[in-house]
Amino acid sequence: MTGPIIPASTPPDPDRIAERLPLLRRRALVARAVRAFFDARDYLEVETPYAVPTPGEEVHLRVFRTEREHHDGTRRALFLHTSPEFAMKRILAATGQPIFQLARVWRNAEGSHLHAAEFTMLEWYRPGATLAGLMDETESLLRAVLPPVLQRPPGLAEARPLRIDVPFERLTMAEAFARHAGIDLLPTEGDADSLAAAAGCALRHGEDWEDLFFRLLMERVEPAIGRDRPCFLTHWPASQAALARRDPADPRTALRFELYAAGLELANAFEELTDPVEQRRRFAADRARRASLYGAGPDMAWPMDEALLAALGHMPPCAGIALGFDRLVMLAAGTARIGDIQWLEEGAMV
Repeated sequence: MTGPIIPASTPPDPDRIAERLPLLRRRALVARAVRAFFDARDYLEVETPYAVPTPGEEVHLRVFRTEREHHDGTRRALFLHTSPEFAMKRILAATGQPIFQLARVWRNAEGSHLHAAEFTMLEWYRPGATLAGLMDETESLLRAVLPPVLQRPPGLAEARPLRIDVPFERLTMAEAFARHAGIDLLPTEGDADSLAAAAGCALRHGEDWEDLFFRLLMERVEPAIGRDRPCFLTHWPASQAALARRDPADPRTALRFELYAAGLELANAFEELTDPVEQRRRFAADRARRASLYGAGPDMAWPMDEALLAALGHMPPCAGIALGFDRLVMLAAGTARIGDIQWLEEGAMV
């Protein structure tokens, strides 16, 4: 009797799943810990459609377009959403309950060691929460799912450890620009020449205030924050928070924060705007800017989300956050490459 035929050598795994399996197991453990965290706080896990009539209103995000064919042969354009935010706010308005979702999202024309065109977003909304309360909860989540001290992988930031077990830094955008760029930011808003003069730099061809703001943020501020411990960058200029409330104490700023850790932008959060009239005005302004920058072809044209606008007036005061789950896993697994912690990485750059 002969035994089974065994190939002389195992063929190589083009997706490297076997060699990445310890990292992928870490991904599963982090997902389990995230669900346990929200279950313990009485959050309701929800699911929303991925193919939607309105994918979002972010000016600079590119979308994936598809089409639904109905049984009668009629067709309707749909888009893969860039965030579950609009749908989750409708659920929040209907239930008044704290909710969370681990959702797949799509952003076209993206790809790098830190970006994938398809990735997982952890998004949650808490009725009654303030921006400060949401920062407290986000700190608690990271402490629940990450080790107290992280050894950062080469390529993300300096080799020194990142402390999760100490209070995270909280900097307003004005403080961050003053400290790390020597700029009094808020008085310049909307005036590109004034910001360039304050920064001691020349405007590039076609660069407006927003373009220069983000250039300075990426070149001077982001490399200096979140190095030894995570950092919340709060109170963004009002023009940079289309779905957030303005700060009543300083209407030049919006109640928004982003979270940075070890060279990664991890999360974006708002005290949510609940005024449908103001939200419609902001959406209209975003649409006009998107059309001026990128045109108005079929891949960029979708209806206003009237269901969301109708729901906003019924939504309780709340704060909400979108956190890049894949990047959270990158920190937990100690890798600088998003493809290492995705089971199959068609959307990532090798």
